[in-house]
Amino acid sequence: MEAWNAAYVRVEDYLRAHRIHNRLHQSRLIQAALERAAQRHATNPSLDPTTLAAEEVETMMDQWFADVLAITNREHQRIAIEGRVALLLCDGPQQWPYAFLDPSNMPADFTIAMRASSIKAGPDMTVSSMVPRDIDLGPITEAAGETLERMEKWPLLRMVLLWALFLGALLGIFSLTR
Repeated sequence: MEAWNAAYVRVEDYLRAHRIHNRLHQSRLIQAALERAAQRHATNPSLDPTTLAAEEVETMMDQWFADVLAITNREHQRIAIEGRVALLLCDGPQQWPYAFLDPSNMPADFTIAMRASSIKAGPDMTVSSMVPRDIDLGPITEAAGETLERMEKWPLLRMVLLWALFLGALLGIFSLTR
C-alpha cells in the first residue's frame, strides 16, 4: 500500500507541475492513471507502482496531446514537447481547468488555442551563398589600434598613462566613499 501511496503523490506532483491545481479534476486524473497502472501491475507484480503510474500518465498525456493537436506519426519526445509548449502558451490550465486530459470536456476554443500555440517548423532549408567581406570596425577601433601601437613604441609613455589611470581610479573610489 505504501508503494501505491508514493505513486499517488508522484502523479499528483506531476499534475501540479503542469499547473493542474483543481483538486477534483486532479483526483479524477490520478484515479485514472492509478487504475491503468494497477492493471499493468496485475500482469507483472514485480514492477514498481510509482514507475508504472508515471509511465501511464505519460502515455495518457501523449495520446491526449496527439488528439488535441492532431499529431500523427511522431515520436514520444516530440509529441510531449509540442503538447506541453502549446498547453503553456495558450494558458490552458488557467483558462480551461477541466479540459486537461479529458476528451469529454474539451471546449472548441481550447482546441483552437492549443493548435494555434503549437510549434510549427519554419521554411525548408535552402542552399545560399555568402560572399566574405572585410569587417569594418569603424573609426574608434582604428584610433585605439594606433594608440596601442604608439604606446608600444614608447614604454615610458605607456607606464605614465597606466599610473595616471590607476591613480584616477583610486581617487574616484575614495571620493565615492566619503
